Amino acid sequence: MEKELTEGVKFLSGEPKRAVLKLSFPMIIGMVAHSLYSLVDGIWVAGLGSNALAAIGLFFPIFMVVVSLASGIGIGGSAGISRKIGAKDKEMADLFAIHTFILGIFIGILFSLGMLPFLKKIFVSMGAKGEVLKLVIGYAKIFLCGTVILVFANIGGGILRGEGDTKRAMYVMVFGSALNIILDPIFIYKLKMGVKGAAFASIISLFLSSLIIGYWLFIKKDTYVDIKFSSFRLNGEVIKEILRVGIPACFSQISMSLAGFFLNMIIIKTGGMDGIAIFTSVWRIIMLALVPLMGIGMSVTSVVGAAYGAKDIVKLKRSYFYGIKLGMIIESIVFFLIIIFSPQISHLFTYSKKTIHISEDLIKAFRILSGFLPAVPLSRLTVSLFQGIGNGEKAFFLAFLRTIILQLFFSYLFGILLNFGISGVWCGILLSHILGSLIALIWGMLTIQRLFKSHLK
Repeated sequence: MEKELTEGVKFLSGEPKRAVLKLSFPMIIGMVAHSLYSLVDGIWVAGLGSNALAAIGLFFPIFMVVVSLASGIGIGGSAGISRKIGAKDKEMADLFAIHTFILGIFIGILFSLGMLPFLKKIFVSMGAKGEVLKLVIGYAKIFLCGTVILVFANIGGGILRGEGDTKRAMYVMVFGSALNIILDPIFIYKLKMGVKGAAFASIISLFLSSLIIGYWLFIKKDTYVDIKFSSFRLNGEVIKEILRVGIPACFSQISMSLAGFFLNMIIIKTGGMDGIAIFTSVWRIIMLALVPLMGIGMSVTSVVGAAYGAKDIVKLKRSYFYGIKLGMIIESIVFFLIIIFSPQISHLFTYSKKTIHISEDLIKAFRILSGFLPAVPLSRLTVSLFQGIGNGEKAFFLAFLRTIILQLFFSYLFGILLNFGISGVWCGILLSHILGSLIALIWGMLTIQRLFKSHLK
């Protein structure tokens, strides 16, 4: 008996603009909640002083590697599920879901075991010392021990998104983020655990979120895809398709982490630990500002994947350009809001006597770095296009070009070689994102033209 189509699957197969908008909205809410937790987490940590903020900033590149492993495999599986749903091949969609879980958890365990022994060497090489080194090692150990939980939550969410069930993916994100916001002050201040308390609050919240996802997928079993490990047989082609999108997606985020590693060195050289504290604070707001775009991008990947599986290139094109239009409108509004309210936003991170001295520099950084927001949809949605059609290597190259080649080059050029200092670093980041976005748009348009030509043959 054929399984009844869920509401999410019906949306994936429907009108593209409506599908993008309908699937984006829950993901935007979920990711706003997640980013608000990140923002609140930063505000609580800021109360511990600039050393605590710097410690979190130094861990950020490694955190991005952990997230890239989880979300990379999740994106690979999600895109594959969407393509098979579009092609009306449920059996293969089920296989993608099972293989995604097994791959992700295996890689997560290997990463944790491989990283833990080398933490001190890594952070010392990044410039950490004294109290900052002690704080960041303590934070990192706790977080890395919970890597498998993070992987499970991300992959479970990816499977739900792959079949268009963005509502339940949103519920889990909102629950986990709200719980984290509640637990942060308890662990950081009430239990007097400091920076370590922030890590414990995150892992506990992720664990409880994972239990909810596990209940839906393995006990209630009301998703379109069926995950049955009892009948599991390793399928090399499925693994290859997941990794073809997943590994480049993973490397795309790792390239951002690698860029963050070297960018931290440039920032320390031009602005010291205060520079790291400023960048960490600004980037939390930038990530919050990009949340709507991330939600749109996830929905575009799923809708494009389903359209590609159904060989409907017109629908694919409409989904891509509608996503860009929607993203640019939202990010332009956010950009102007940051420009206007940057003094008030900066106060959130400089309310204590230990951080008030960075207030003016923080406002300046906000006004420079937020300048690339209106252009970012061009690159982010092109990445979603490439992931949806299974061209993960192109998505990786775009990220590598923007973060490693352009960002590091211009930051080093303006900040150190031309001696513009920390402001030069901010300008280098701004220019690299704008140029990278323009290149991405051109490549995306050429790719769609190629798909039309191959479809007509």
